[in-house]
Order: sequence, then C-alpha cells, then structure tokens
Amino acid sequence: MNFLFQIVILIISSQIVFTQTDSLFVAKTSDFEISGKGDNPNWQKTEWVQLLAKDAQNEKRLTSSKILYSETGIYFLFYCEDKTITSTCTADYSDLYEEDVIEIFLWTSEDYPFYFEYELSPHNYELPIFVPNVEGDFFGWKPWHYEGDRKTRHATFIENSKDGVKGWSGEFFIPYALLKPMANVPPNTGTTWRANMYRIDYDKGPSAWTWQPVTTNFHEYMSFGSFVFE
Repeated sequence: MNFLFQIVILIISSQIVFTQTDSLFVAKTSDFEISGKGDNPNWQKTEWVQLLAKDAQNEKRLTSSKILYSETGIYFLFYCEDKTITSTCTADYSDLYEEDVIEIFLWTSEDYPFYFEYELSPHNYELPIFVPNVEGDFFGWKPWHYEGDRKTRHATFIENSKDGVKGWSGEFFIPYALLKPMANVPPNTGTTWRANMYRIDYDKGPSAWTWQPVTTNFHEYMSFGSFVFE
C-alpha cells in the first residue's frame, strides 16, 4: 500500500465530521498543487465532511469530502471507499454519471435558476457544465473557450493492494475565471453559495451518497445546502 495513501486514510478516520448540517464553512488557503491523493499540507486547514448513503446497505462505505477556497478558485477533495472500480469512459464530457463518479453543484446566486456542475471519474475524466434549470426542465451546456486560466485542474488516485481495490480519491480545482459571469464570484468573507456534493457507485447497481438529501435527482437545487466562505 502506498505510504502517503495510508496516512490519508488515517487522517480521514480521525477527522471525519459525522454531524449533518445544511451549512458548511469554507476556509481560505493559498493556492497549491494537487496530486489526487489529498497529501498537500493545506488540506489540514479544514475538516472532513461525510456524505450520507441513500440506502442502508452502503452506510458503512465511507464517502467524505473537504473544501477550501483561495483568491483564484475553489478546491475539492473526495475520498470514496470502494472494492470495485466501475469506470470505462475514456473521454471528457462522457456520460460519467452512468459509472462511478463524484459530483459537485455550485449555485452561486439564488436570483437565477442557473448553476455549475462538475463530475470526475476514478480515471480522471471530467465533465464541467453550466445548467439552467427552469421549473425542473434542465440541460447542461459546455463552457466556451475552455482554456488557459479558465481550465480546471484535477487528479485522481486509486488505491490497490494484493487484496484488491480499497478506495479512490479525487482532487480538483475550479477557477473563478471559469464561473464568469455567475453572480457572487469570486466569493468574499461572508459570501454564501448554495451547493451540494454527491457520489455515485456501481458495485451492485447504482448507489448514491449526498451531502444534502434529495428525493428524485441531483438537480433539486432548492434542496442544496450552503457554503459560507470564511
């Protein structure tokens, strides 16, 4: 087992936050490089938050996340316990949600039914889209001129041992330049964004984990929680 990944697992076990709240305070950081393993010291500035399984058979399969923000963008780190990696897509903008995936939704202003969705697969393929949602009628649009300082940074890591897969982690950075012209971007101290975080896994058919519960699909933006920037 990779030594650094062992350390990450130990940290997760000792720091995970089990209380559920609809607001999450997001700490500020300087910018840093990502590896997919969550081993940058900046991640010690914040605590793990547990995502809740939608069905009882998956309650013991840990899914947790961390969030930080900087002057230039917002960072996410996910850890997913998993014994089988279901991930065959080999291109960005594929239907990643049909296999193992982590997802975040950012609704930066309640004045408009418009939010940003980001998906990342265990093999590091991404889906960044903007979603207008009018009374439940929604569809995603690709960002234009997705290049330069508008590009995300993302990396993943799959832990393997002689006994098989143990889990995987995903780490990504979303620059504010990509989110323009969404309102309340960049955030300042005290800014609140509505948001949600998810995981889908296909070990035995689709299973889902969510930060804030939803009833029919992940696009229930009125059920989103709140990110409060410190």
